[in-house]
Amino acid sequence: MEIPVIRNILEANSKIGEELRKLFAAHGILALNLISSPGAGKTSLLERTLRDLHAECRMAVIEGDLQTDNDARRVAAAGAKAVQINTEGGCHLDAAMVRSALAHFDLAALDILFIENVGNLVCPVEFDCGEDGKVALLSVPEGDDKAEKYPLLFHLASVLVLNKIDLLPYVDFDITRAVHFATRLNRGLAVFELSCRTGQGLNAWYDWLRTRRAAKKAR
Repeated sequence: MEIPVIRNILEANSKIGEELRKLFAAHGILALNLISSPGAGKTSLLERTLRDLHAECRMAVIEGDLQTDNDARRVAAAGAKAVQINTEGGCHLDAAMVRSALAHFDLAALDILFIENVGNLVCPVEFDCGEDGKVALLSVPEGDDKAEKYPLLFHLASVLVLNKIDLLPYVDFDITRAVHFATRLNRGLAVFELSCRTGQGLNAWYDWLRTRRAAKKAR
């Protein structure tokens, strides 16, 4: 009896998600949904991105967490407008939450909107938030088999960010194996190996953002 209820919830969410996608398209906003396990480095990636690209791109962030506004304050300190959504125990953001948060932004003054989802590799994947693409983050301390264990995220993602590569000498993580699992699920997956702490590999991520932003503006 639960299956129709779940289907109805997802269908209703997808309808709002499509409305959001049209809204973002009308304003030329590139919307990206960042999904990872807790502690993989979503906020750190945003902090570096916001600081390094602030002179050339207008960016904002919707932060999703069960509790606290810690990440929103970190993002705001990096110079971007941030809106915090506390799910009070919910394991994901949905399209209705994102739509409500948009009331706090001037969409005409945005180039890129980052949606930092609740730390979870399962629930957030199924809920369309109107994004142009999902960004899967995997940090090397987590293990190289995450794509095999949680295939849906890597199948649907546009990007895989392998973060904390500065720790590779200290952990048992095989990048070739991790990339193999992910790209076997998604041959079009863009993969970036980087360290938010040292800055290694960030320029390739920034170039991808520039290209996608330009393509969105040109539509």
